[in-house]
Amino acid sequence: MSGKTTHNHKRDRKGLLALSLAGLVAAMVGLSFAAVPLYRIFCQTTGYGGFPQRAEAVPDEVLDLTITIRFDANVDRALPWTFEPVQRVMEVRIGESALAFFRATNNTDQPVTGTAGFNVAPDLAGRYFTKIECFCFTQQRLAAGQSVEMPVTFFVDPKIVDDQSAKNIPEITLSYTFYRSDDQSGVAAAPGQNSGS
Repeated sequence: MSGKTTHNHKRDRKGLLALSLAGLVAAMVGLSFAAVPLYRIFCQTTGYGGFPQRAEAVPDEVLDLTITIRFDANVDRALPWTFEPVQRVMEVRIGESALAFFRATNNTDQPVTGTAGFNVAPDLAGRYFTKIECFCFTQQRLAAGQSVEMPVTFFVDPKIVDDQSAKNIPEITLSYTFYRSDDQSGVAAAPGQNSGS
């Protein structure tokens, strides 16, 4: 009887170990899928890696200090668009709402959907560069040959002057890269339906 009990005990331990290992593998796979969204949330919250902040409204305080904002536009090779800032440089007062436009053109004879990735440089400015409205928050679908101007409304948070390592930043570059979207079906058309080039 005791030999059978020992055998059952060993089998139960092996089963428990196998179940524990399977659970560990499942947890690691789950964490690997969660890593990208968690990293994005971390970057959005802290501005880490030049990830701009997002707000619903501008701050109450506008400083009598200005900062230069540069605009950069890039297109992934897989997306047959032309994409560029309408204005390459802008001088803005810290805390004041500013509006900039980027122009995108679909260079094909069929509708194409794109999604914009973005960041600011230097990375430290990501905590203070804040967007209110941006075409980068949604997929953009351009009809064949369509050209549109896409707005971005932003401000530089006045708290930048209280940060010893950021207060002397002379300029911030807002950079976008458009990528072809995997979903080429029913997304909303791009804003400002200006046809032609």
